[in-house]
Amino acid sequence: MNRASSNVPRARFTVDEVVNLTLDFYRRNYIEGLFLSSGIIQNLDYTMEQLIAVARTLREEHDFRGYIHLKTIPDASPELIAEAGRYADRISINVELPTQIALDRLAPEKKLQTIKISMGRIREKIDETRAELKEKHKPPPFAPAGQSTQMIIGADNSSDKTILKTSTTLYSSYQLRRVYYSAFSPIPDASAALPLRAPPLMREHRLYQADWLLRFYQFSVDEIFAGPDARADGNEAQEQLDLDIDPKLAWALRHREAFPINLNSAPLEQLLRIPGLGARTAKKLVAVRRWRRIRLEDLTRLRVPVKKALPFIITVDYRPPLLEAHSTQLRERLAMPAQLDLFQP
Repeated sequence: MNRASSNVPRARFTVDEVVNLTLDFYRRNYIEGLFLSSGIIQNLDYTMEQLIAVARTLREEHDFRGYIHLKTIPDASPELIAEAGRYADRISINVELPTQIALDRLAPEKKLQTIKISMGRIREKIDETRAELKEKHKPPPFAPAGQSTQMIIGADNSSDKTILKTSTTLYSSYQLRRVYYSAFSPIPDASAALPLRAPPLMREHRLYQADWLLRFYQFSVDEIFAGPDARADGNEAQEQLDLDIDPKLAWALRHREAFPINLNSAPLEQLLRIPGLGARTAKKLVAVRRWRRIRLEDLTRLRVPVKKALPFIITVDYRPPLLEAHSTQLRERLAMPAQLDLFQP
């Protein structure tokens, strides 16, 4: 709705208004921090100067100790982006869509290469600051919480696999702390190039779950999507995440040959593949079994969703029955109802 071509009245806060609003909310304990963003005002550098002025005023004149996330402008001068990192805890540049083809169609003024160049500069500055800290120097702070980005989901026909491959590249190349996924939301009088309907909100949620698997569970994008249904020519038949079950459970059902896993002997890498078993819980089990054998009651104490895990594990006092081996039956029994199974990997 805030796009440059949108035929709506424009309004903006002054620097002092944003500062005063932030301090007022912060003192009342309504907020813990500020997400600072803007459309383009006059030109790119002027917009960045206004954003920086807000952050600088809060930090230097009012000793604001809250969190500041500042959304930078990709084409702004490197000096301004570097200055923004002095006052913000985290800075971000939104990539918006996973491919240049999608950007050319829906946001032709955005260039993926330009965004990546800006991300690279931010990463270099973060790395320089951390290196100086290791050498016992105390350099000016620079985005201590790192950088992040956002992608819009469902505005174009990019598959979940394409989206996650772009995320993986951004994580590895620029050490992003987070990629945020935001489901496309239609607006009145939109361009004919945009879809008329929003994607299922569950799709956004599944992408977050898959992103978690990539960052903390040692999965790769190809593993998440590959399976027995892969085509003989090497192209996978499935490039969308299953909306009915979470991606780790979907992987486990496609790879029944890898289960059940013995909780008392399997390495951490295998424990991380068990549906319902979180990364922290897997590490706790490895620590506990140094002293005693893992029993089913231990999982209950650790608040593991036992129903989801049972078909895939062996403990001292439990082994799944043979009838649990059939993936179709398991899928029907373990599929979540039509609700968000939030935070469960």
